[in-house]
Formats: sequence, C-alpha cells, structure tokens
Amino acid sequence: MSRPTLAAVLIVKNEAENLADCLATLDWVDEIVVMDSGSTDATQAVAEAAGARFFVNAQWPGFGPQRRLAQSKVNSDWVLWVDADERVTPELRASIEEVLAAPAENTVYSMARLSWVFGRFIRHCGWYPDRVLRLYPKALTGYNDALVHEKVETGPGIRTVPLRGDLLHYTYRDLQHYLVKSAGYASAWAEQRQRRGKKSSLLQGLLHGVGCFVKMYIVKAGFLDGKQGLLLSLLSAHSTFVKYADLWIRTETAPPKS
Repeated sequence: MSRPTLAAVLIVKNEAENLADCLATLDWVDEIVVMDSGSTDATQAVAEAAGARFFVNAQWPGFGPQRRLAQSKVNSDWVLWVDADERVTPELRASIEEVLAAPAENTVYSMARLSWVFGRFIRHCGWYPDRVLRLYPKALTGYNDALVHEKVETGPGIRTVPLRGDLLHYTYRDLQHYLVKSAGYASAWAEQRQRRGKKSSLLQGLLHGVGCFVKMYIVKAGFLDGKQGLLLSLLSAHSTFVKYADLWIRTETAPPKS
C-alpha cells in the first residue's frame, strides 16, 4: 500500500511577515492549501512562491466555517493544520511521517505546542504542552462551525494519539499585537454566546478574570516563567474580563426606546 498523501492547510490574513518561515518547515508535504480572508499585504505572493494553492474568502464567517471551507479545497488524503505563526520542528515532522508510513484506523493526532511570548518560551502558566489536535484523515473528520475556539470533531470510535515533537508557536509580535488579537477573540466569543441567548455581568467578568490569574500564575506555576509569566497571567486575566464585559454590553445596555 502506498503512503497516503498529506496536505498542510492554513487560514491566513496579512501574514506575509510570518508565512515564508512557516512554509519553509512544510516543504516536505505533498500539498499546501492556503485560505485567505482578504489580505492586503504580500501574503498571496509569499504563499504562491512556496508552491501553495491559494484561495480567498474575504467574507469572514468565523474560524470554524473558514477552516471547513479550506478543508474542502484539499486533494490529499490527510490534513495537517498549521497557523502562519507556527513552525513544525524536525522531531514533529519525523513523528508525522511515521504515522503516514503505517496509518491507524479511526485515529486522529495531537501535538504539543510550545509558545514564544515576549522574549521566552512559556513552559508553565498552563500553556505547555498545550496539545492541539491538528492531524487526521480528511475523510474521517473536520472542524466544527464555532466562530472562535473551534475544535476538530471527534465522536465514538475515534481515538486521539499524541505525537512526539513540538509545534513552535510565535504567538505575539508585541503588546499591541496581543491586545488586538485578544480583542478579536473576545468579540467573537461574545457574539457566539449572544447568539445562544447567553447573558453576563461585570461581576462574572471580574470573578473569572481573578480566577484566570490565580490559575495561571499560582496553580499552573506561571511564576516559574519569570516576568513573562507574570505579564501573561495579568493580560490573560484582563482578556477574560473583557470577553464577559463585551457580552454584558451587547445584552444588557441597549439604548432607551424613543
């Protein structure tokens, strides 16, 4: 039996700065599919220079639907999901190739993600190994349609196996990048909860924010990550508060009727 083919799949927007280094760690796959959501920089040129098949869906539907659309463009047997700010290490590549050499039935694969944040790799704060499910047979499954925090659908009979090696994640360029990215996630989270008829309060936001800091910095030993661990725990607490505040504003602060 011949080895199944593998596609690396990415959803991107304005990632020209990151994309070349990411795709350089994927030059061994059979196919690269890039689904763009309306870049205005050189993302397309960078992707095509690396041999990627490039598609555009500028009407942003949310993370889950965009990933589902990207997967529909894949011709290969297996799918490997990577973000533009991630890098596949040689050890992780070797682990993936071992899987493809003898693929198991009804099995999906997770990988440890090691994030570089504000000058160091974060190994605590609950951020490592940060296993993400990113490798699976295309015909077996795919992402759900969640607007944010989307997940690969797994059901009865599907088992998840961890791979060796790290997926390096260069997550934030600077503080402004963190704040912009965090605000986007908070907005999508609040919109998704609002659609489900959920409500919130500022007290909920405060309690969840404090709980987030205690969990990351103390319970998950974020203090062992030095100043970066402290900063990340504080920022994460702030981001947690903001998403609940966003939902409260959307559902509880309608203007008075004229």
